[in-house]
Amino acid sequence: MSSPTEYYKSLPPVTKTYGVICLMITTAYYFNLFDYDTISLSYVHILKQFQVWRLVTNFFFIAPFSTYFGIRLLMLARYGVLLEKGPFKERTADFLWMMIFGALCLLMINMIPIFRYWFLAPSLVFMILYVWSREVPNSQITFFGLVTFQGVYLPWIMLGLDLIFNNPLMGDIMGILAGHLYYFLAVLYPLSGRKNVLKTPLWVFKVVAYWGEGAQINSPVQSTPQAGIAFRGRSYRLNR
Repeated sequence: MSSPTEYYKSLPPVTKTYGVICLMITTAYYFNLFDYDTISLSYVHILKQFQVWRLVTNFFFIAPFSTYFGIRLLMLARYGVLLEKGPFKERTADFLWMMIFGALCLLMINMIPIFRYWFLAPSLVFMILYVWSREVPNSQITFFGLVTFQGVYLPWIMLGLDLIFNNPLMGDIMGILAGHLYYFLAVLYPLSGRKNVLKTPLWVFKVVAYWGEGAQINSPVQSTPQAGIAFRGRSYRLNR
């Protein structure tokens, strides 16, 4: 059995970083270090007061410490890790781009009044869960040791559980919509013989190379040996 330190080190970089930031934000809120209203997605503040950071910060606050928060964090730790280590193995830039694209989709969906939410982190986690369910639809999942079903049904079962426990459903539905749009454009559309319209942009490869974490098969950008080493400059070079 691995220790907590070994488990932490084994986590893939994007899921690990996102999960740790979400946990830190919630911990800071618990100790009253900030008011969550200062990082919420308020278009009034964004447009009238130019508080553009809200477009990003709202994706890092899942909820206050609660059962709802714990389940969402476990969903990320379980299915985010499985997705990044499985279908996205050695495709760190592609996984990061999936999350960025999902976030942009959620921001657009959020403009529709019935989908208006202050924080989109739960929707982004649900989008990751949905993409995993489509990438490995035949995975066998045992629920509470009683019921076994295929992975493709997991998002709908979680949606049903949120309905039973009176949790908000629109955030889950937004995640499903964003996840399905990504999966259609990134997987189904190219498989039909058409052009891949959702290729990972070059700047995302550069971010991953600068970060110095993860790996990317056939990346147009390669990290230099100094990338990711503390107190040294990070750099990258283009494959030619």
